[in-house]
Amino acid sequence: MARRVRGRDGRDGAEGRELLYGIHPIREALRAGRRRMRRLRVRAGRRRPELAEIVAAARAAGVPVEETSPDELGRGLEPGANHQGVVLEAGPLPEVPLADLVRAVPTPRSLVALDGVEDPRNVGAILRVAEAAGVDGLLLTRRRAPPLGPVVARASAGASEWLPVARVPNLVRALNQLKSLGFWIFGADPSAPLDVFGLPDRLVGGDRVVVLGAEGRGMRPAVARAVDHRVRVPMGGRVASLNVSAAAAVLLFELGRRAGPGATGNFARSGASGEGNPPGSAC
Repeated sequence: MARRVRGRDGRDGAEGRELLYGIHPIREALRAGRRRMRRLRVRAGRRRPELAEIVAAARAAGVPVEETSPDELGRGLEPGANHQGVVLEAGPLPEVPLADLVRAVPTPRSLVALDGVEDPRNVGAILRVAEAAGVDGLLLTRRRAPPLGPVVARASAGASEWLPVARVPNLVRALNQLKSLGFWIFGADPSAPLDVFGLPDRLVGGDRVVVLGAEGRGMRPAVARAVDHRVRVPMGGRVASLNVSAAAAVLLFELGRRAGPGATGNFARSGASGEGNPPGSAC
């Protein structure tokens, strides 16, 4: 029998189980239904309305519900994890082949690719931004990228449950493949000559991939050479630096705005009312 070894982030490598925690990630996991749900554990006693909603959704989906103590709930989670009174035992989030991701969405298509962004909290924050901006999918590399585990789910506020992710062995090769399919490749680079707010209109429409490199290092040279247009976020402060997820927000929302309604797969569907935006939380 394989020995179960649970990591500090709530992943169980022997059986492919994960411990999702927190109201937003678990609510979205139940709504999206992309994982195998094994068991919901909830704090015993009086429940806040959000927890009652999650318990009702789990029971409606046939997921066993177990009441337990706060100490028991925290067992197996990363140190300091705020479980908010609920933990879901679930299977891993499925990833999709790049070819399937490209075929699954209508044109024009919008993707984000990460080059060496290894912090799971940064990846989760980027997923949250990308899903809110109407991006159709995320590209990660098999190496130098974290698994889509509980820390990513928590940092994304559940957006990781909805946004398809393809993991590729070679990012340069994947970008060149996308270029052959008509995608324009934009790379975030603070030293780029092009300002994202001043991009010519002719560059904004059509299928596109936005590549984000690691903080400090940026894109690797080979990846930068595969990019069609390097763009920067203009900054007027004394500290000319943005967190990678903050830079992603500026780039993705500006490109979506410039492209116009319907120019990215989900952007026009999100709407001002918030309908069609599954994570449902602005902060």
